[in-house]
Amino acid sequence: MADWDVLSGTGLTALAVAAARAVESSRAEPLVDDPYAAAFVAAADPPIPMPTTADQLPGADPGWERMSLFMGLRSRFFDEYLVEAATAGVRQVVLVAAGLDSRAFRLDWPPETKVYEVDQPRVLEFKDRVLAERGAAARCERHAVGVDLREDWPKALAEAGFDVEQPTGWLVEGLLPYLPEEAAAALLDTLCALSAPESTVGVEYLHDPGAAFTDPAVGTLLRDSGFDYAALLPERTLADPGERLSAAGWTVSVIGSGELAERYGRVIQEDGPSMFGANGRYVTGRLG
Repeated sequence: MADWDVLSGTGLTALAVAAARAVESSRAEPLVDDPYAAAFVAAADPPIPMPTTADQLPGADPGWERMSLFMGLRSRFFDEYLVEAATAGVRQVVLVAAGLDSRAFRLDWPPETKVYEVDQPRVLEFKDRVLAERGAAARCERHAVGVDLREDWPKALAEAGFDVEQPTGWLVEGLLPYLPEEAAAALLDTLCALSAPESTVGVEYLHDPGAAFTDPAVGTLLRDSGFDYAALLPERTLADPGERLSAAGWTVSVIGSGELAERYGRVIQEDGPSMFGANGRYVTGRLG
């Protein structure tokens, strides 16, 4: 099995997402406030410079601007989803392919909340090291579960203390666009099998993952950042994860990034379809 870090494979995309969150966090009125995102980028020292503040954005290239807005909208929405789940009584949260997510450290969790972060061991080791150097303290009972999702990750989750009898707040963010259709379907089926009644789910997918190539600004960003985005995309992705979840008994709703921009008082500026425009879709659901 492949074992990547933050400077290889999809680990590099996790680093770029952290950079975009850092840029958004630096704004006067940010959509998300992530005090650790810039530290991840600095510690990784990527071969291609990544901006971490708004004043570092290339003026002639709107790619990073669009990416920071997209990630800000996504992060804000899923922050709110997790807070709502916790307010409703969920005390067990699983971040699937957590990457450099810092929600265990930056959200206000109710007492006795357990957050399980599932991802590649080297990614989690890097994150733990950077957070420890920053003196960061988790605001919940955090469990880093280092395992490849192609292996028996439910077993690793159970060994870390996950209780299948308890309602779970699931988050699958920034993952499905990189999974072949069959793998994405199998992941959601496993998630459903591990979910007790009153569990919640949040899933992101892209309406058209290949749309990045229709936007010159995003294409320039991907090329300059060292991403071989085309190589990361499967031939077929799961078209609508909401349909699969609905068939399994979840009550779901779907919102697009364009609608989120309106909700949060932002404007998505693009001439056509884009990876970082109205292409994003966000499914949330409740079981039972």
